[in-house]
Amino acid sequence: MANRGPSYGLSREVQQKIDRQYDPELEQLLVRWMVGQCGEDILQPTPGRDGFQQWLKDGTVLCRLINSLYPRGQAPVAKIQASTMAFKQMEQISQFLQAAERYGIAATDIFQTVDLWEGKNMACVQRTLMNLGSLAVAKGDGLFVGDPNWFPKKSQENRRVFSEDKLKEGQSVIGLQMGTNRGASQAGMTGYGMPRQIL
Repeated sequence: MANRGPSYGLSREVQQKIDRQYDPELEQLLVRWMVGQCGEDILQPTPGRDGFQQWLKDGTVLCRLINSLYPRGQAPVAKIQASTMAFKQMEQISQFLQAAERYGIAATDIFQTVDLWEGKNMACVQRTLMNLGSLAVAKGDGLFVGDPNWFPKKSQENRRVFSEDKLKEGQSVIGLQMGTNRGASQAGMTGYGMPRQIL
């Protein structure tokens, strides 16, 4: 955490709620995928949220990850360099985020730079990486390395084209969402105003 004192009251409750969303099992899966995707030469992090945050904090692993999802010579992040300077680290994280958005991840599914750099919302970082993995599997371009079953399958469009005859047939059918009156009769009903028969 960058020069921040302890939080109290509502701020503390909100931060604790965000921290509870972090999944250690998902962390292990993401580390396994990222090491396999980027190459075995990157060091693995120490287990735990803080270790995962420190591993990703400088942005080099993230930039190598996004570059590995593109064909050779088309890498979106041209210069990856490890640095201890805060602004350089944050710049590399933002380069990863821009490249991930160009890759196809929705802007609403992408974490903020400070979520990772300050460790404020590591669960959001996990969700972004899960979306990136799912999208890489869905693209099916042969650049994904790992088990496709690690990530949820993205839904794909299944467009249907009906002929004019089929469309006209459908207009004469009463959909059951609107209900049906089949089997409805007044058999066994008593007339209004008559007393109920108790036997």
